[in-house]
Amino acid sequence: METTVKDGVFIHISRGVEDPHRVLMALTLAEKMSEDKDVLVFFDIQGVEVPLKNGKPIEFREFESAQTLLPKLIEKGVLVCVCPMCLKAANHQPEDLIEGIKLAEKEAFFNFTQGRILSLDY
Repeated sequence: METTVKDGVFIHISRGVEDPHRVLMALTLAEKMSEDKDVLVFFDIQGVEVPLKNGKPIEFREFESAQTLLPKLIEKGVLVCVCPMCLKAANHQPEDLIEGIKLAEKEAFFNFTQGRILSLDY
């Protein structure tokens, strides 16, 4: 029996509450791609504000909010991770993250899929 290898999509989000359209487009795309691809969402720079438990709500027009999309992604098994150095630089701790968000480890960038990796930058 032949198993099909899924390709992966690496979605990098470096923007935060100051750019809700960009953030929500990335998260919406992550959800859509997760239907048939392996997906990893990586937050760094100002993006570390997005997955905080007590962060500002991120909403924009007809998009679902970040507070709705992040739990959906985690529930679907999407790896959502944050740069630990950027989190620390923003004066936050791992405990400040929404449940299910992981600290980024370099091996995860290579091991989240067996197929090719498409990278999208937001």
